[in-house]
Amino acid sequence: MLDPESGLSLTIARIVQRLKGSSLHSQLERQARVSLHKPEIKLESLKEDIKDFLKTSGWEKKLQNAVYSELNVFPSPCHPAAPPEHMKEPLAYMRKAQGSWEKRILKSLNSMCTELSIPLAQKRPVSEQKELLNKWNEMGTDEPDLSLFRPVYAPKDFLEVLMNLRNPNYENGEQPSFRNHLGLIQVPLKVKDIPELKEDFSELGLNIGQLGIDDSAQVPPEFFENEHVRVGQKVLAEQDSAAAQQYVRQGCPTALRADLWALILNISNQPEDILYYEQLKSNVIQHDLLVDSLIYKDVKLTASNDDYYFVFEDYLYQVLLCFSRDTSVLEHFTYSSATPPKSYIRGKLGMEEYAVFYPPNVAPLCFLYHEPSKLYQIFREMYVRFFFRLHSISSHPSGIVSLCLLFETLLQTHLPQLFYHLREIGAQPLRISFKWMVRAFSGYLATDQLLLLWDRILGYNSLEILAVLAAAVFAFRAVNLMEVTSLAAAEAVLADLSTLKVMPLLQIFLFATVT
Repeated sequence: MLDPESGLSLTIARIVQRLKGSSLHSQLERQARVSLHKPEIKLESLKEDIKDFLKTSGWEKKLQNAVYSELNVFPSPCHPAAPPEHMKEPLAYMRKAQGSWEKRILKSLNSMCTELSIPLAQKRPVSEQKELLNKWNEMGTDEPDLSLFRPVYAPKDFLEVLMNLRNPNYENGEQPSFRNHLGLIQVPLKVKDIPELKEDFSELGLNIGQLGIDDSAQVPPEFFENEHVRVGQKVLAEQDSAAAQQYVRQGCPTALRADLWALILNISNQPEDILYYEQLKSNVIQHDLLVDSLIYKDVKLTASNDDYYFVFEDYLYQVLLCFSRDTSVLEHFTYSSATPPKSYIRGKLGMEEYAVFYPPNVAPLCFLYHEPSKLYQIFREMYVRFFFRLHSISSHPSGIVSLCLLFETLLQTHLPQLFYHLREIGAQPLRISFKWMVRAFSGYLATDQLLLLWDRILGYNSLEILAVLAAAVFAFRAVNLMEVTSLAAAEAVLADLSTLKVMPLLQIFLFATVT
């Protein structure tokens, strides 16, 4: 283990190194040079005067936000002697399982290529490039024949892999006993209990105002909502990422959500960001990847048939096609247990990115951002901070394995009769809730409720709240679930979550349940 002082110095060195190559660094240098011509800058106090100038001109705040963003994204530094793979994933059996899962996916992709005689990547003919460019904003009208393309995997396939995970150093007999877990996940990871969750999510307490409860029609706005909006406007005026993250723990007012999320994620949509998006678009126009057809099929099967999201079909194609070409996303593999597969396009190193994994949760963001380049940046940042953890095997507390274990532990501990009843009839609760968590509830909750949930993901910089909500849904429907006698009947009870209110469920489960 690193002592706190060494850990801090390593963290500082890493952040300085990362920021040195950023556009912010060059902008700060430029501003410092400009300030030298100002009369208030004196040679004898040059260093302090430049610091004061950067502070009063708002650049110090931008630097603070960039540092805060780095601290939120990158894990704590490992011991200098630790091999690089430990930063990706400290447990060897998790790394091995992730490697096997990736091989399985690549094998599926390669066999599809062989069967259909389609290359992984190729340059588009000029005529096809022109056609795609002309219909860029109306790709949803295109109806390519995708009947031969099959999804690479379904949630149940991924769940089967997680169910078969075992720690080779841990004795765990096949027979159920008090020593082993009665759920589907059989790995010994530390997950939080309700007292710890109460402490972590203390701002969700019953005596604290919440958007999602205290802004309902029955509650006069002067009791909470008006003041909360006023504070939100002040946070935006200050442009402080840390304050914004703390603020959204009580929910975002609808009118401020887009700007607050951008502030937390440190997204400003500068001219160079717009240019970068245009370069990605150009790459989509020029090169055809197998992933493109998989993205088309995913969107056609999901968002196109969704009452909330079908209107954003064109946006979804644009964002996901660009995402599959974005090499900056590769950075997140330094702290992800996954490893990026590669492909070659006419001698150029290309990339089969993670769109071949699980359809990422981009559709709800379309309600907030209408500028494609900004929508793209917000989605990319949400993915590399949070959503990639839902599609890779790791021991991280926000990873899908820990979320599954947390969900099962909460149910087994606080609703034991329900848990054992469902287990006995062959309806293991995780078989139902897994698809909710792997999609971060996108496509299951009403959009306003989903955005209130994602407010808290951003506010707490954690996905653990997904497992808590999944357990809360089972608790809410417990009476009906105790009556069912099959998996199909249990799934029917939980088929429609669109009428549920997220915040009351979370509050009741965490703070109104006797523990």
